[in-house]
Parts: sequence; structure tokens; C-alpha cells
Amino acid sequence: MEFRCLSTTLSDAGALPEAWQGDSLAVGLFSDPNHPLWAQITALLGPKLPALLEQCRFKGKPGDSLTVQQLETRPSTVILVGLGEAAGFDSAALRNAAASCAKAAASAGSRSLALALPWQGLDPQAAAATMAEAVRLGLYVDLRFRSEHEAKPVPELVTLLGLPEPSQLPLQSIDAVCAGVELARQLVAAPPNLLTPGDMASTAATIATDFGLDLKVLERSDCEALGMGAYLAVAQGSELPPKFIHLTYRPSEAATRRVALVGKGLTFDSGGYNLKVAGSQIDKMKYDMGGSAAVLGALRAIAQIRPAGVEVHAIVASCENMISGGAVHPGDILTASNGKTIEINNTDAEGRLTLADALVYAAKLELDAIVDLATLTGACVIALGEEIAGLWSSSDGLAAALVAAAEAGDEALWRMPLRSSYKEGIKSQLADLKNTGPRPGGSITAALFLQDFVPKELAWAHLDIAGTVWSEKARGQDPAGATGFGVRTLVNWISAGAPS
Repeated sequence: MEFRCLSTTLSDAGALPEAWQGDSLAVGLFSDPNHPLWAQITALLGPKLPALLEQCRFKGKPGDSLTVQQLETRPSTVILVGLGEAAGFDSAALRNAAASCAKAAASAGSRSLALALPWQGLDPQAAAATMAEAVRLGLYVDLRFRSEHEAKPVPELVTLLGLPEPSQLPLQSIDAVCAGVELARQLVAAPPNLLTPGDMASTAATIATDFGLDLKVLERSDCEALGMGAYLAVAQGSELPPKFIHLTYRPSEAATRRVALVGKGLTFDSGGYNLKVAGSQIDKMKYDMGGSAAVLGALRAIAQIRPAGVEVHAIVASCENMISGGAVHPGDILTASNGKTIEINNTDAEGRLTLADALVYAAKLELDAIVDLATLTGACVIALGEEIAGLWSSSDGLAAALVAAAEAGDEALWRMPLRSSYKEGIKSQLADLKNTGPRPGGSITAALFLQDFVPKELAWAHLDIAGTVWSEKARGQDPAGATGFGVRTLVNWISAGAPS
């Protein structure tokens, strides 16, 4: 798919481009019928348009879409998409509108598409990137596991109208970012019999080979030598060997910042002896490696973009949480690689155990900041729903930088408290810590548990993406299923220099 820009005016005083002769023209309309674009589109399609809009109940509301075919003229297809109130139109609305236009054009069989969408009030580079990402990601379909399928044609050329020349826009990075999101979606959607810890390591090896990155994979014996008792306890119930993955991007010139991205990598989570039961979505626990998918997807994008000055380490402690005669028991006491002892009072709180040893490992790399991502708690889903991820951080600067990076990619984060008094809930009578606390504030006590494995002087942030990594229905550019959440946030943060 090729993107280009055509400079034309689409402001209140502007006009639609009469010279556009491609297959499809997609126009965004605000709900106010007095907006100039309503008159312009009526002039393009003829006086019968108002009656057609009335018949199809098109009011310009978000989600409204209408495709008009013109058999004897070009563009042969005109797509109208509702934008809602002009006052509330923002980057996220632009992203959703662009994705709707792309899907409608694909359904119409268009080979070329022009987007006439308003972007006034937004930075033109950001607007171009938003529309281009939305088009590509909105057309993503996962057909890997169908025995018979026919790939539908998609537009080969997409022209963004009303923007500066392509040389001034970051379109060259679109492929990298979208490829990273698509990789994360593919990893999360893959069934657990086809995405094992070994397959996760193979994915990292492919990225390393394709982009010249450094890769180290620690086997069980290596992890034993490092004292990773928490991580290995989770892995011990599975017949599949654990794989501790360390993938590194180094810039061509000396790095001034060194950061680590740590992803939870449970390729399947049965809950262990605290078995997940009916209603607990055990069938979807293949997505319990959504944090590692985001980390690997982000590093794949970073490796292609090759930002200067930032060295990035991606760390994944991958394994399964299964039941067997050798599985960890409720009541066991483990020793993590920093010497902390942990009483297991719930084997289904396993992700924080794997992350504990991964964070200890990362902290030894002389970093400026660590960001971990995990599908960690149902409590975060209850608190923030399916569109907002929770953010906990020991650094106000890092938290602000991540929120800004998320906003730039239209991914929503909400900073949550690290209230020290809540740590009383994870104190054990026998060990240093319990792996779960009381039900109230469960996502907070989980973050406090992780904080115990990061040095106080090191900037650290934890993103709980349990609600955002998977969607039951298609939403904007995201399909039903795996969303690839977190990749754009991480890429934006690192591309900005990874401030903390």
C-alpha cells in the first residue's frame, strides 16, 4: 500500500478537488448541515443527494457511513463518513473516520482512495500519520488459521488530501509502526498450541536476524544459575521449557539513554491449582502474553525506524502456567533472584512472579528507565474498562512522558496511585511478601509487588493492559480480538528520546 499527499484546501472556504480521478473519494461530514463541506458534496453528487441522505438516515453522526456509486463518472465511488460535532473532533475521531473510510473502500473493491478529512487544529505530520496508520490497521485481517480463504482486495494507493507535500510528512515510519502493531496482534491472537515459549523465542530471533539486533535466550539452567526462583516456579508445571528472552537494539552512534521494555510472557495461563473456572475466560488466556507481544512489536518497529541516541532492551520471561504433579502449590515459598522470599497464596497471580525476576535482571543493565507491560489484573479491567490501560510509576517525569506518548498514538493511559499503606495487604506472616493482597485495590497491590523488585533510584513504570489487549468487537481501526495495544505508545516514547 502506497501513501501520498495532495495539497488542496479542505477548510471552511475550500473545495473538494475536481481533478481527483481515482476509484474512490471518501469525505468526512460534520453533523452540522450548514458546514461548507455539505454544500460541496451536494454540488459533487447532484441535487438528489439530500433525499438520499434522508432515506438512508445519514446525519453526520460518528459511525454514520454511506457509499454512493456513480457509474458514468469518476470517482466512481463516493464514501460519506459522519464525524459528529466539529467542536469535539480530535485525533482519535480522525483515526476512527479514516479507518471507516478504508473499510468502505475495500468493500467497494476500490484500488485507489482519496481521503478528504478535516485535520485543522492538529499538527499536519501527526494528522498524516494518524490517517495512514488507521487506513492500514483498519484493513488488517488475520487469515492465518483458515484452511480456505480468499483475500479481499484493498486500495493500493491512498492519497491524503489537503496536507503538505509527502517529503514533509513522516510517512516512511508508518510501515514500521503498523508492522509492529500487526506483529503484536498476530502474537496475541495465535493459539497456545502454536505460540509456545519456544515460538516466542523464535519470533525474537527472526527480528534479530532481519534487523541486526543482539539476542540472548536463557534456558532453564541459565535461569537457575541466576536464582530466578519466582519465574521458574511458574514454569515448572508445564512440559514446555521456559525461554527467557533478551533482545537489544543499539543505535549506530553512542547511546545517551538506555531503557528496558519488560513484557509479561505467559503463552497460556490455566491459573495453576487456583484453576480458572467457567466464566473466567480461560479459553482466552492465550492473550496473557499481550505485554510481551507489545514489547516485541515495539522493538520490531524501533529496529526499522532506528532512532538515534537510545539503546533499547526488550526482556520477556516466557513460559506457561499449567497444572501437573510438579506444579507450584498454593502455600509454597519461593526465592526470587534478588533474595526476596514470596509466599504463594494464589497460583493464578503468576504474571507478577515472572515479572519479578525479569525486573531484577533488567535493573542490572545500568538503565535510565524500565517500563513493564502486563495483562496483570482483572481489577484494572473493572476500574478502567476495555479502552484505558492503568499506569503506575515511581517517576512523575516518566509517567508524564508515557501519557504524552500514548496520547500521540491515540492509546489511553490513566495514572493510578502507588499508595504505600496498601503494601500492608501483601505482607506475609512467613515470607517477605505474598503474591496477592485483599480484593479491594487489587491492581494497586499488584503494582506495589512489582515495585519491590526495582531499585528505588531507577525510574520505573508499570502498564496494566489487561483490558485493552483484546476487544470483543471491532472498534475503529482495531478488529475484534487482538488490538496490538501498547506498541504505538512505546514507539512514540522511545522515538522522543525515552524521557524519564
